[in-house]
Amino acid sequence: MNPALDPPATTVRPQARSNQRVVAVMLTVVVGSLLFVSVQPRVYRAFCEWTGLYDIDRAERVAASSIPARPVTLEFDANTHEGGLIFRPQTTSLVARTGEIVHVVYRIENTRDRTVIGQAIPSYGPQYAGGYVKKLDCFCFKQQTFAPHEIREMPVVFLLDKSLPEDANTVTLSYTFFEVPAGSSNAPATLAESGK
Repeated sequence: MNPALDPPATTVRPQARSNQRVVAVMLTVVVGSLLFVSVQPRVYRAFCEWTGLYDIDRAERVAASSIPARPVTLEFDANTHEGGLIFRPQTTSLVARTGEIVHVVYRIENTRDRTVIGQAIPSYGPQYAGGYVKKLDCFCFKQQTFAPHEIREMPVVFLLDKSLPEDANTVTLSYTFFEVPAGSSNAPATLAESGK
């Protein structure tokens, strides 16, 4: 062995330590990325279940049901408890098949010179049909704040469960907007969330 050709031990060790650090950092990044990717769907699913919004899995389960789809006439109605809001559906009636995702839009106008906070409460005809309306998105999930003279279009996205009883050939989805006093978290919010 020629000592002149061998690198000094002091230069090899720092190089080896530096390489080990790089490998450790890279392994940490890879393991962290794999953990993030594996946890992300569960976090997203938990968020959707917590908020009740965009529950696509529920829609797919209903749509994939072995019960055959059938046509049902859907009627839409709108009412207000106070006179300051003009509230109506853009479509008053349509025919949809059970298991099919339906998008409808309601229009509301605040005719007052002041801000109005409102909460929409749903009701159904026949009443038992409410248990078969699976909402994916709805303005009724939370209180709405309307600026003076604001006009807003608000969507409802839902489907009818295929297990809807055969005698229900027409289902009416009706909303009543109640004005909520500012700073109040009244019962209508709870009723709307539990009303599907």
